[in-house]
Amino acid sequence: MKEKEKIHVHPAVNFIYLFVILMTIWMALTRSLSPPELIAGFAVSLVLSLLLYRNFEKAGFPPIPGLKKIGYSLLYAVVLLKEIILANLDVAYRVLHPKMPIKPGIVIIKTGLKQDLAKLILANSITLTPGTFTLDIEDDRLLIHWINVKTDNVEEATRMIGERFERYLRIIFQ
Repeated sequence: MKEKEKIHVHPAVNFIYLFVILMTIWMALTRSLSPPELIAGFAVSLVLSLLLYRNFEKAGFPPIPGLKKIGYSLLYAVVLLKEIILANLDVAYRVLHPKMPIKPGIVIIKTGLKQDLAKLILANSITLTPGTFTLDIEDDRLLIHWINVKTDNVEEATRMIGERFERYLRIIFQ
């Protein structure tokens, strides 16, 4: 099967896309629609967009998303939040009940993601869920410290740790 050709878009489109992303992040973080906050966010987003838009494609960001990719990105955020909450509860339970068994160890999982940025997001998502920590990424393998190793089989560990995130990242970064 032929690999898809990379889609190149006009630099002005990358600038606008990056500006909208940065402004959205600013508004989400400040949670304010007051004029001074919006002006500051506009200024910061504008300067960063002017400095960074040329490197947008080189950084591995996916092309401008359609509704499907936007939907999967939002769904990914919900899944990540759910997994973080569940992992926090699991680790808290282990702390409060010290007799609960733990079996810390290091496992290898494999990823089908090709883009470095997608692998980085997968690794950070795994690290954000308490009980797992990404130690290294090499080619298609991630080295993971796991608080309670349930298997040392690569395929099983991949299914249990990485697949819950990777299924969304595949679509977002295709």
